[in-house]
Amino acid sequence: MGTHSENSRRIVKNTLMLYVRMLVLMLVGFYTSRVVLEALGETDFGIYNVVGGVVAMFTVISGALNSAISRFITFELGKGPEARLNKVYSTAVMIQAAIALIVAAVAEPVGIWFIRNEMTISPDRIPAAVMVLHFSVLSFVINLLSVPQMASITAHEHMSAYAYIGLLDGFLRLSVAFLILRSPIDRLVYYAALMAVAVLVVRMAYGIYCRRHFEECRFRPVFDAGLVKEMFSFAGWNFIGVSSGVLRDHGGNILVNLFFGPAMNAARGVAVQVFSALQGFVTNFMTAVNPQITKSYAAGDYSYLFALVRKSSRMSFYLLFVIALPVLFNTEYLLGIWLKDVPQGTVAFVQLFLIFALSESLSNPMITAMLATGHIRNYQIIVGGLQLLNVPVSYILLKGGASPQITVIVAVVISQICFFVRLYLLNREMAYPAWEHIRMVYLNVALVAAAALALPLALVRLMPGGFWGFCLSVLLCVGCAGLSVLFVGCAKTERKEMYDYLRRRKS
Repeated sequence: MGTHSENSRRIVKNTLMLYVRMLVLMLVGFYTSRVVLEALGETDFGIYNVVGGVVAMFTVISGALNSAISRFITFELGKGPEARLNKVYSTAVMIQAAIALIVAAVAEPVGIWFIRNEMTISPDRIPAAVMVLHFSVLSFVINLLSVPQMASITAHEHMSAYAYIGLLDGFLRLSVAFLILRSPIDRLVYYAALMAVAVLVVRMAYGIYCRRHFEECRFRPVFDAGLVKEMFSFAGWNFIGVSSGVLRDHGGNILVNLFFGPAMNAARGVAVQVFSALQGFVTNFMTAVNPQITKSYAAGDYSYLFALVRKSSRMSFYLLFVIALPVLFNTEYLLGIWLKDVPQGTVAFVQLFLIFALSESLSNPMITAMLATGHIRNYQIIVGGLQLLNVPVSYILLKGGASPQITVIVAVVISQICFFVRLYLLNREMAYPAWEHIRMVYLNVALVAAAALALPLALVRLMPGGFWGFCLSVLLCVGCAGLSVLFVGCAKTERKEMYDYLRRRKS
């Protein structure tokens, strides 16, 4: 595994690489969303989001196995040279192929029935929605088959390849956005078809890279009943957690459609674009950290594991908070620049999704640590059960006349409850120091947020309007957040490490 200092340097290097990827993808993604929304219109954009959500519901079948594949490949690397890597990889490929066939066989008839009988869509757009379903299922199946390759790249910590292929994905999506402006057929159908082509190209790029760089990524038709049982046992319990997350995210989207129609789905879809882009900063950081958490558990290095979970929990929050704070204070202005016509309700959706992202960022390292143990039955039953409450609670509140944003508010509240439940279960599983985590992570980020918010809240009403007011607000928010993280959030030794690192980089 290397020394702890080498591991830390690798995390920093990989994080910086992924940040460059994220910045480019975020700019490309925002512009692409604007072009697509303008080209398709609110109604078709909402249809694409909700139909895609119906297909994504089937990640309850595949998502559990995706986590199992990633965990098993990374765990085997952490055990050392005697690892059964090729057998794990080949088994993962066979499992994903079987799951892909099952998803295609189930998603097609169920999705068509749902579109024609349950969704709020104009009758003349139903044929286009059905075609979107076909292409969405195809894209979903292709993505399933790329999971073992993606897991191998992240497990080996080859983040440069992950970054470059991600950039390819972003520029392909941008090309699709421009191509639909000259669509020879229905724009919604053409968009879905081109997105499927883009997914196929990215899948081929992952496959070529893995075959050239990783010896274990050579498929061999092996069948190890013990390994298959082990992976399915892990995936079986993980199914609860994955299904609860999918139902929370896409179930909320479907509830909004049922109560408010496609126009409000467009507002939620735009908000999800912003949420996904900004959460990507945390996702990239955790992509760099996750292999180290799993490998340290496999190697039995618990002191390093505990320290890494605490530190990465704080850093995940900090990285998102510095970016989210100016967006929270300038949401309406930013949406006005980004989109020509901002769908009604988008501002509130964006702000609530950012709060939800900040809440979830605190739990990500604990989730990885728990999955690394492989003992996840009780964890998934309890935490997954809590997350499953999102849809019924939201439905009851919407039935009572609540606004569509209640679906996100419920998710934030349940996310906070799940944080403490995860901490308790991690303490029981590996004697993880829970109170130390609350003191060094939860209370720490609460103080950072309070200190950073004080000045912007006091001065927000005094800010001038327009572009210069926006610039002043961004500088104020980023400055307050950065200084609060540095002097309230970081310990003296951490500040020294940061200064030393910057001096080394400068020299």
